[in-house]
Order: sequence, then C-alpha cells, then structure tokens
Amino acid sequence: MKSGRTYTQRARAESAEATRRRILLAAVGLLRARLRTDIRLADVAAEAKVSVQTVLRAFGSRDELLEVALTELLAEFGHALDQAEPGDVDGSVTAWFDHYEQVGEIVTRNLADESAPAVARIAAIGRERHRARVLRQLAPQLREVPPSRRARVEDALVCACDVYTWKLLRRDMGRPRPEAEATMALMITGIVEAT
Repeated sequence: MKSGRTYTQRARAESAEATRRRILLAAVGLLRARLRTDIRLADVAAEAKVSVQTVLRAFGSRDELLEVALTELLAEFGHALDQAEPGDVDGSVTAWFDHYEQVGEIVTRNLADESAPAVARIAAIGRERHRARVLRQLAPQLREVPPSRRARVEDALVCACDVYTWKLLRRDMGRPRPEAEATMALMITGIVEAT
C-alpha cells in the first residue's frame, strides 16, 4: 500500500508544479503585453485556466506572482539580448531591435507610468540592465576612448541604443526596420569615431 500512496503524492506534486508553471507563464505573457498595474489576478487565472484561489495558493499574492514573473521575463530578455558577440555593432543593434519590436510598446508605456512605485522599480532595473548591456556589447569600441571622455561617450551610446531611439525611428518617423537599424548603427559608429 505504501507504494500506491507514494505514487499518488508524487502525481499530486507533479500536477501542482505543472499548474504553478502554467500560472507563471500566463503572468509572464501578460507582463509582455500590459502594464503591471493593469494585470489582475483574475486575468492571470483566466489565462492559466485556473481559479484565482489556485493562483493565490500557488504564489501567495499578486505581488509575489508578478515578482517571480518579472524575474523570469528579465532572464528571457537577457538571454535573447546576449546573442551578439561584444563588439558586433550590427548584431547588437539587431538584438536590440528584436527586443524592442517585441516589447518596446509596453516598455515605453511603463516608462510613462513611472509614478507608480512598482513600475518605477521595474524602470530602474531596466535602465540599469540596458546600460550594462550597452557597455558589454560595445566594450571593444570603448577601449580606445580616452578616460577623460569615457563617461560622456558611454552616456551617448546608452542614449543611442535606447528604446526611445527605437520608438522615434520606428513609430514616430515610421522608418522601415532595416533603415532604422542602420540609423542606430550609424549613431553608434559616429559616437565612437568622434572620440
């Protein structure tokens, strides 16, 4: 009889973990498409095809669920953005555009909603990671920059590669993606060559 009980407990644990994963994936999907402040537990539950009570049982609260979902989403973004080798300007620009084409709209909407503390924290994380990624990807180009100009050049490159630059080129000016990517690459090259 003991082996039957063990099997049942294992099956329940596996089922609970599958449900938890489904809930998490639903929350991650919603974070990609909506402002954090616009995500309700009922929305997550509906996406995951479970009850709100099941969501709460699995994660404890809406805030805890969204924190775990944000961590998962940031890891996913990081992996995608790290595909280009450091020093590969065109590859880096393509990776940024892939990212911005996927989530640029929601990122710019979140940045406009920074007065909400939870959104402000996400925006701060995004800025920190963006700067670190730009400096990582363009490290070979930055090696030749004199120390007296380094901070200014880094700031210029962070701005050139920003989501707002993508928005200006793609949404506001309506440039086709290849042209917009070439413009961002030109900005990067121009900044580095001007040092």
